[in-house]
Amino acid sequence: MTIEKNKDISEKPLRVILIDDHSLFRAGLEELLARKNIQVVASVCDGHEGIKQVEALKPDIVLLDIRMPKPNGLEVLKILKSKDREIAVIMVTTSREDADVAEAMKLGAQGYLLKDMEPDELIISLNSIRNGDIVVAPTLAGVLARVVQGKDDPSASDDALSRLTPREKEIIYHLAKGGSNKAIARVLNISDGTVKLHVKSILRKLNIHSRVEAAVIAVEYGLQNIS
Repeated sequence: MTIEKNKDISEKPLRVILIDDHSLFRAGLEELLARKNIQVVASVCDGHEGIKQVEALKPDIVLLDIRMPKPNGLEVLKILKSKDREIAVIMVTTSREDADVAEAMKLGAQGYLLKDMEPDELIISLNSIRNGDIVVAPTLAGVLARVVQGKDDPSASDDALSRLTPREKEIIYHLAKGGSNKAIARVLNISDGTVKLHVKSILRKLNIHSRVEAAVIAVEYGLQNIS
């Protein structure tokens, strides 16, 4: 889930380290980040070397793959967190496995993103992480719900959901599907601005702070299945 904080994310360029055993992916990601004024201070294919670089260079964010030769990404995450609990690590992977998401979040990852995400969404996620947020791919909202949120008080959420208007339920349905404001606006034939207003209203009524949390609730309570 994302806990948004109003910090100035333009203070200085982000400094990131890439740890991924796929050279082509790293090269493409480096190019993308450079175009967005994000500094890649190290790019390595090996977990042991990645740990050394993180200790030496103290990046703002570590982008870490899961599926790597020993040590794998989860093992690297555990080591990094044992050395510095405040280090911001985002898993960037092809794995949609519940067990991988659960383990990454339990070990303290600040994000869990999929490699097929849109480039602009990655940049937004990095800025959110810099603000201290936790960001998980919207399509994994159901997993996030099981791992992080649970169902401690379903009646409270049921009551809040009952206050959503029919249009707001349409919006939250599309949030659960991972839709951006622009995509939702196109589907519903309304403006981006109108979608933003509806999202703000949804967050207020549900007493939550982010689109990801809204998506989690939608999945938990079946709103992703509305017609």
